Amino acid sequence: MEEPDNRSRLRQWLESGEVRLQPLTFPQRELWETSPVPVADCANHICGFIEIKGAITPEECGAAVQRVMERQEAMRLSFLPGKDRTLQMMRATGTPLLGFRELSASEARPGDLEEVMQETYRKPFDLLQGPLHRVEMLRRGAGDHVLAFSIHHAIADGWSLGVFVQDLSTAYVMGLKGLRKVVATGLLGLSGKLPPVPQTYSEWAAAERAFWQPAELERRTGFWKSQLAGSRQIWSGKQDVVRTSGALQRHVTAIPPSLTRAVKDLAQRHGATLFSTLLAAFQLTLWKWTGQDDIMVGTPVANRNKEAVRQTMGYFAGVVPLRGQVDASQSFSRHLRTVHDTAVDCFANAIPFAEVGRLAGGPVAPGQHTVFDVRFALQNHPVPDVQLPRISTRLRMRSTGTARFDLGCEITECGQELEVVWLYRQGMITQADILELNALYQTVAANVCRSPENQNASLAVFQ
Repeated sequence: MEEPDNRSRLRQWLESGEVRLQPLTFPQRELWETSPVPVADCANHICGFIEIKGAITPEECGAAVQRVMERQEAMRLSFLPGKDRTLQMMRATGTPLLGFRELSASEARPGDLEEVMQETYRKPFDLLQGPLHRVEMLRRGAGDHVLAFSIHHAIADGWSLGVFVQDLSTAYVMGLKGLRKVVATGLLGLSGKLPPVPQTYSEWAAAERAFWQPAELERRTGFWKSQLAGSRQIWSGKQDVVRTSGALQRHVTAIPPSLTRAVKDLAQRHGATLFSTLLAAFQLTLWKWTGQDDIMVGTPVANRNKEAVRQTMGYFAGVVPLRGQVDASQSFSRHLRTVHDTAVDCFANAIPFAEVGRLAGGPVAPGQHTVFDVRFALQNHPVPDVQLPRISTRLRMRSTGTARFDLGCEITECGQELEVVWLYRQGMITQADILELNALYQTVAANVCRSPENQNASLAVFQ
């Protein structure tokens, strides 16, 4: 469609009420203003898949996704580029992108299935036309399906994936004959639609804009100027660094149950959070691995402090930079207390990351982040345990490696152990490097649990 047609169609949408224009939210501004990755890059897709055992049809799945679109206005979002600023286009209606594919015997094998799903994950979205989500129904056999879904980060975050799956499951039950009048989950209604969310994404965005007035931002600016002063990224200034584009590579491992219990016990004894304890050990690990004692990481925060938005899809999450100085002669116990206190202060003074990026002066080089090049996260967004009639399901999230950093460590509690997902930029970091880094991290974690009063220098050692 040529540009004049775009303008004509937009005018019709606005006059008919099909589209409402709104400013970008503060989290969305991060993608447009501070990210080194173009907004349309497939590295900005967040993904997951659901394994389904039982009879389900593409028509039932499509009807369920349609109901979710009707409930969640973020699923009807697209974006209007402009000379001065990009705007959200909130549509009144929408049609989902839903595909169906019959897999061959070879494609259904785990390794090949992963590549098939990657095709879904890597497909680009049209940011102007939308929709910015895609569901692919992959049939492995009779009563055996995988539902692969991809959602652009501009309309969703990790928490949103859990909301999407919960809504999708409820909407599916609504479509089953004989179950439409059953109120089994507290969400089912009698009108054929999911009930409205307590607070829409646009209502939340309006409240955020009202809160983050210049005076409130200025009140916290001094704190962040002090935090950022003199900070350096791990790979800044290195001439031999070659950043490749696209999604990051991933390596999945786990901290075993015995060490997980020891880390949690260490945190409790020191009055620290599990997050602070894992971060303190991670800082020692990076110090040993890189030789740098000034460690800056970015960590995501859910930004869903109010109950009203916990059922709402959208990009709510923020990013908080956390800086730590490693002193070789200091005990780990003292280092942990400092890390914990610093994290509490940073979270208490958090501001939208787009504003942090502005204080840092904007991107320093193509492909490089404004503030940090290492991400550290303890994921705590809820993953629903869904029980459905006639079918069984299993949800799996995908760390897709949104390439706004060079190295990531994402930790999730999985039963009695901690799953660790390492994300890394190929060409800068090799798989052998990650294996070494993971072994060092687990060694450091074990050492600090055994001897937290020992000096950091004696605890950060290779096996």
